[in-house]
Amino acid sequence: MKSGKYCSIFSPATKQQRKENFENYWEFTQHHGGELFEDDRDLAKKRARLQYFQDNPVKLRQPLADPESFYRNYVEMQDDLHSLDRMTLMLTGMYKFARHEWVGIKGAWDSVPDMANSCRVEDKISRVHLAEEFCHVRLFNEMLVTCGLDRVEWVPLGPIKEKIYEQFPKFPGFLMDSPAFVTELMGVTYYSHLNRLFDDILVDEPEVRGRLKELLDEITIDEVAHVGQRRNFIGPLGMKISKALVRPFYTFFFNDIPEIKYLFNVGQMIEDGIAFDFNKLPNHMIERSWVPSYCKA
Repeated sequence: MKSGKYCSIFSPATKQQRKENFENYWEFTQHHGGELFEDDRDLAKKRARLQYFQDNPVKLRQPLADPESFYRNYVEMQDDLHSLDRMTLMLTGMYKFARHEWVGIKGAWDSVPDMANSCRVEDKISRVHLAEEFCHVRLFNEMLVTCGLDRVEWVPLGPIKEKIYEQFPKFPGFLMDSPAFVTELMGVTYYSHLNRLFDDILVDEPEVRGRLKELLDEITIDEVAHVGQRRNFIGPLGMKISKALVRPFYTFFFNDIPEIKYLFNVGQMIEDGIAFDFNKLPNHMIERSWVPSYCKA
């Protein structure tokens, strides 16, 4: 584990530093994901990695006792939470979290310029960033398939939430940048806690536990880089606003997924978000991800 090599994600950064980090991130991301397949909302290296997992499947030693309880509750919770086992709650919660991500990126994809019409480096980064997020949904789907759930459908949210997600990317930067940054930070926080939950719930399923961790690592490595990338958009005042938004945003979002408060310590996730500084991430993630220069001690 790293120790003291990184500063808070809320560390100050000058406009020039942020400009230089955008250019550095763009160089990183071209190598990280490989060629962009815009029509497929996909990236060459991400596609190849998913194909590897699909070509080398693993399965639960003990299949889910009641898969129908997942299918009955994965879109909207129908049963009493206390009547469901923790494995099912973990899987339905994962789907609901990823579903929010999926809805958000669908709206954003049609709102940002395609690569041919991206003149600024920030626009090019955003296009690749969104393609990575679509890859994450495919990886989440592969997690569910690994657990024997191969009938999952990605269902839109209600019309009001869909409209909010659709309009959000069209907001001016001074309104959008801080919430977008906090959303990425929330993703890294959730994934870190989910990784530890795998150890707890899948103690008797080492092969599947290892596979789910591999799949989640692919997502988390990107999301760590996205935290730094979104940080680059924000000046001093915006960072104060962002830090103040962590608690209400985490609380509001996780309240919308009832499984979260049953499986996780939301208060601790909020504290982890406020204190985030890259130091608790494992070496193998840092080595494959990207950290802003002004967050390096």
